[in-house]
Amino acid sequence: MEKNSASLFGKSVVALKNFSAEEIRLVLNTARKMKQIVRRGGEKKLPNLRGKSIVNLFYEPSTRTRTSFELAGKYLGADVVSINSGTSSIVKGESLRDTLRTIEAMGVDAIVMRHKAEGAAEFATQVVKPIIINAGDGAHAHPSQALLDLFTIEQRKGRLAGLKVAIVGDILHSRVARSDVYAMTKMGMEVHLAGPKTLLPRFFEFDGVKVHESIEHAIQGADVINVLRIQLERQQAGLFPSTREYARVFGINDNRLRLAKDDVLILHPGPQNKGLEISSEATYCERSAIQEQVQNGVSVRMALLDLTLNGGNS
Repeated sequence: MEKNSASLFGKSVVALKNFSAEEIRLVLNTARKMKQIVRRGGEKKLPNLRGKSIVNLFYEPSTRTRTSFELAGKYLGADVVSINSGTSSIVKGESLRDTLRTIEAMGVDAIVMRHKAEGAAEFATQVVKPIIINAGDGAHAHPSQALLDLFTIEQRKGRLAGLKVAIVGDILHSRVARSDVYAMTKMGMEVHLAGPKTLLPRFFEFDGVKVHESIEHAIQGADVINVLRIQLERQQAGLFPSTREYARVFGINDNRLRLAKDDVLILHPGPQNKGLEISSEATYCERSAIQEQVQNGVSVRMALLDLTLNGGNS
């Protein structure tokens, strides 16, 4: 394993825009070691974070991210508490600032936070001292998801640099897409985006990324296709004619996969709308790594917690 002088010790993880390629590589290398722990039978506990306390503060629903962060902390020996906004003082009108300061007063070392407002994680770093790990803030960023995407790709493909990746679907509202683009371009990957014109950003902030209104152009010869969830709650805004029309024009299915490379890797951050953005056949085919992403999410989040709270020291 190559040496890496980068360090995340004592740092919050808000967005991959602020990460260097060396820091991303550090997370991926550490996740490789953590995956051996996740996959082994019997005792999974490590002493790395013994005596550390972590609070998962989720203002939005989550299955994969919340559970994997909770398991990640426990596998590393930390004490982990999860707070659901529906069963806390948040429902009584307590502000984000007051909630964060209440948690800080209890002596926690890190807060893993998901919030509907863009910039909430950055705000948290300014008002409290514990390390903040952004588990998704509005349409802004989802750094751990992008890191597990990279990790999954590298595990399957053996490399990152030079691969063509097509990210398809609702780019406009996707924190996953934004974090993926930052991470993938820094690691030398060729990124193509595709979706309905109404679901593409009007002013695109990334250099060197190709944007297509035709999904066929985006996935032609692709090594990886990352299929984004269509956020049905936004369909009321009339951003595309109908779900049936979206599936016909932009859905990933066997016919469209023939345009990509024979060994194309299929990713999806979940949860999926099968039959809409992706067919059941594509979800469960041998080229799909969707379940591997779930497993790898625990390994990557273990790496983030260990590196920020422990410096990666065994």
